[in-house]
Amino acid sequence: MTQTKLRANQSIDEPPGRHARWPLVGAAAGLFGFLATFIFSAGDVPEHIRLTPSLFTDLSPVTYRLSFVSGYVAVALLIVFAAQWRRRVEGRVPGSTAAHVVPLGLVTSAAGLTYGYGWKGALGNYMPGGPEAGSFDDQGLYVYYVLNDFGTFIGWLGVVVAAGAVAWMSLRERTVSRWIGVVSLLPVLLVLGLGFVAGVAGSPGLLAPIWLMVTGLGLTFGRSTITR
Repeated sequence: MTQTKLRANQSIDEPPGRHARWPLVGAAAGLFGFLATFIFSAGDVPEHIRLTPSLFTDLSPVTYRLSFVSGYVAVALLIVFAAQWRRRVEGRVPGSTAAHVVPLGLVTSAAGLTYGYGWKGALGNYMPGGPEAGSFDDQGLYVYYVLNDFGTFIGWLGVVVAAGAVAWMSLRERTVSRWIGVVSLLPVLLVLGLGFVAGVAGSPGLLAPIWLMVTGLGLTFGRSTITR
C-alpha cells in the first residue's frame, strides 16, 4: 500500500531509476556548516580565556569573516533543504509525524545559527584589524568573544532533532535506509551523553554538520523509499 502510494506520487522531475538530487542541498548545508564551525575557527580559541590587551590582536578578523559568510550560506541551504523536504517527502508519508519533524528541526537550527554566525561576523568587524575597529572597547569585544565560545555550536540542536526523526523513519517506519538510521542515532546519543555527563552546551555542533553531509549523500545515492 505504501509503495503504491509512493509510486503514484513520484515527482515528474525525478524519473524512476534516477538518483534524487535534492538531498544534495542538505549535504551542501553540512559542508558549509563544517567549514564555518571548524575549519574557519581553528586556532582562534586560546587554552585559557582571559581579558588581556593581546587577546584580540592575536585573532584574525579574516578568519571570523570567512566563518560568518560560510555560516550564512549554510543557514540559507538549511532553509532550502527544509522546503525541499516538505515538498518531496511529507506528501509521500503523510501519516509520519517524524517526517514532519525533520523540516521543523532544520528551520529551528537556521534561526539559531543566524545569530551564532552573525556574532562571528560582528566580532570580525569590531576587533583590531577589522573595518569597524574601535567601535567597542575591550569589555564590549569580550562579550562578543564569549558569545562565540559555543554560539556556532548550540544552534545545531534543531538538526540533531531532525536526525532523531530520520532515525525513527529508518528504524521504525522503514522509509529510510537502515544504515542512515544507525548513523542518525550518533549525534542524538552524543548530545544526550555529553549533556548528562558533562553539561556541554555546544555538543549539537560536533556531529550535526557531518550528519547532514552523510545523510544528504546517502539519500541521493542510496535506496531509501522516500527518494525513489
